[in-house]
Amino acid sequence: METLLYLLAFAAVLLGIAGSFLPILPGPPLAWLALLILYFLPETFVSGEMLVWHGLVAGAITLLDYYIPIWGTRQFGGTAAGVRGSTLGLIAGLFFAPFGILIGPFVGAYLGELTAGSNQRQAFKAAIGSFFGFVAGTFLKVAYAAYVLWLIISSLW
Repeated sequence: METLLYLLAFAAVLLGIAGSFLPILPGPPLAWLALLILYFLPETFVSGEMLVWHGLVAGAITLLDYYIPIWGTRQFGGTAAGVRGSTLGLIAGLFFAPFGILIGPFVGAYLGELTAGSNQRQAFKAAIGSFFGFVAGTFLKVAYAAYVLWLIISSLW
């Protein structure tokens, strides 16, 4: 039974890492799910308090992941059209993975700003902000999922 729980936990954390790049999968919650699975082992390093704190962190990162690209776009002078374009670009970029996932938000924000009437310079600036926001959110998600993976692997030693 313990082997099965460890395998399920590894699968969940690996899906969490994949979900850090793919917006279809919720990366941090899946990584947290790995800890929840390990909580049910007879001898485990996961305490109830640890589970709650990690749940709060995973939830906060998930919320920040939605907010950071919007914040980045707005900090660089973007409008709501750039934010919507960035989101649509990310979804369209999934069909051209892996590069589409990186380029999609940038192109989407750029085109969104152009359709809203921004000049090319302003649209490019907003697209840069969207890209930086996307990269920052992805970094947070990957860092958390990798940390959970490290916790699991280190517990086996």
